[in-house]
Amino acid sequence: MYIHISIAKAGVIICMLIISTVKVFNIKGDFNLFQRLKKNLPYFQPKFSRFIIIFLIVCISKIYNQVFLFLSLNTLIAMEANELFVSRVVSTLSSYRMYLAVIFLLMFVFDNLDKTTAFRNGHRAIGEPSRWNLIPDTPEEPAEENWFLQTLDHFDKEKQQVKWNQLYYINDTFYRNDSDAPIFLTIGGELPISPRWVTKGTWIRFAERFGAICFHLEHRFYGKSRPKCDLSFENLQYLSSKQALADVANFIQGMNKKYNFTAKQKWIVFGGSYPGALAAWAREKYPHLIYGAISSSAPLLAKVDFYEYLQLVKASFETHSASCLKAFGSAFAEIETLLRNEIGQRDLDEHFNTCTPIMESANNSLDMSNFFQALTDNIAGVVQSNKNNGPDAGCNIDDVCNVMVNTTIGPPVARLGIVSGMLLEEYKEKCFDYKYDKMITGMRNISWYAKAANWTRQWTYQTCNEFGFYQTSNNKNDTFGDRFKIDFFIKQCMDIYSESMDAKYLEHVVSQTNQNYGGLNPNTTNVLYVHGSIDPWHALGLTTSKNPNLPTIFIEGTAHCADMHEPAKTDPPQLVEARNKIAEYLAQLLEN
Repeated sequence: MYIHISIAKAGVIICMLIISTVKVFNIKGDFNLFQRLKKNLPYFQPKFSRFIIIFLIVCISKIYNQVFLFLSLNTLIAMEANELFVSRVVSTLSSYRMYLAVIFLLMFVFDNLDKTTAFRNGHRAIGEPSRWNLIPDTPEEPAEENWFLQTLDHFDKEKQQVKWNQLYYINDTFYRNDSDAPIFLTIGGELPISPRWVTKGTWIRFAERFGAICFHLEHRFYGKSRPKCDLSFENLQYLSSKQALADVANFIQGMNKKYNFTAKQKWIVFGGSYPGALAAWAREKYPHLIYGAISSSAPLLAKVDFYEYLQLVKASFETHSASCLKAFGSAFAEIETLLRNEIGQRDLDEHFNTCTPIMESANNSLDMSNFFQALTDNIAGVVQSNKNNGPDAGCNIDDVCNVMVNTTIGPPVARLGIVSGMLLEEYKEKCFDYKYDKMITGMRNISWYAKAANWTRQWTYQTCNEFGFYQTSNNKNDTFGDRFKIDFFIKQCMDIYSESMDAKYLEHVVSQTNQNYGGLNPNTTNVLYVHGSIDPWHALGLTTSKNPNLPTIFIEGTAHCADMHEPAKTDPPQLVEARNKIAEYLAQLLEN
């Protein structure tokens, strides 16, 4: 009996240690604990505090029970109790001790369950525009979380009484608090918002200049703003840009009432990428609440087959050298050749550090499509975020091209393998995962605590239900080949969500989106559209306009949302000039 109880207690303690270790070090297959301990040392004590307390209580209870057991046995022996009665006392006390340990374990697990972190997938979701804040920085002084009681469905009277809590941050450091002080709002998008963005960034510098109060509102179904209990297909019907814009309008009305803002105080909204489109659309749909908007890197035109994306990626690589782009094309062609035999397949495993042998998937068209698409996607991400001075700034075009043109390393496929390894390290991925079924299984998980719930399942749904944005490669003789045509992406929509989300459905919903918002012919005023020439998303944005009511700024040599990041001494002159023009535009809006 004592042996069984000791084994059970050991199991309980081991479980507690494993859960705590995973919790503290964010383990996902990487068990280099000493390295992670060194990295996370500042967070060690607070994250372990509850575990230490519980562990000490269990130990104290064990000592107490042993003492009590000893005294009880001595008392019983002194009383000359019979052997059966003594055995029952021992069993009862031991059982109580075991129950106590289990109770503390359950307390620990449930206390930490809602704090579980979600990890991003091995590569970006299909059509994902906002890589620029995937790795949020930590503000110098963490902002306080605030919650707004939001409406579930703004367009169904029966459901308007259903409410949920929406996260937002405030920064009133520079607020001059007078009757005409401006109010700035940055709209969240397809990622959890970070408190960093209410303390850093160009818009905060603008707030300092104009004496504005700043709000940062999280998008429904992302981060901690959870209208429903899970991410089921049924619940995702409440996830749309239309509902998100209504959230913004309702939030503004709520803040006007809460802070007694006057009618003379002007709301200016900001956003980059998808939120940049939301900022422009918010001004279009709710001009009585929003006076103006700065729309950065916004894809205004919804499009199912966004083949232009990779064409612009290629053009951006050519800004380094023609030989860089040629080396990429040669590398992808060599991959196709190596796939034809087992020796070549093993070489590819070695070059790209694949999670599973390519030999198992060489004849699986979906796995191979996912391999080529994921590899291309990671490479394209370098262009999209090139030298953006943001918190996720990593490899840039020069970094990868310098590798690709270095013939001393080996053939182009070997150089591409090195580039892929650099990006895996940057994304903190242990190996290159390309299995289609595994990806789909992860994306089907509807729990808020699933890996895909950080943003991937939600944003992919929005692309399938509103925007498209699928970055295809259709030409076998092109740089990236023809392994991921539009059918590959449409299949993902059907496999993850519903068979009804076929090609016909996508064409219909994308057409509706463009009809609703106007595509590249928006019916907006007081909106400034800003884009960078390196950013592939500018193909779906407003970069030039002869209409004085649709002003634009096109910044040569800059990437996605470059104008939004905190100014740096290394910023090129054209980026500095663009920020000055944005400030002048804001001054014009606020003076009128």
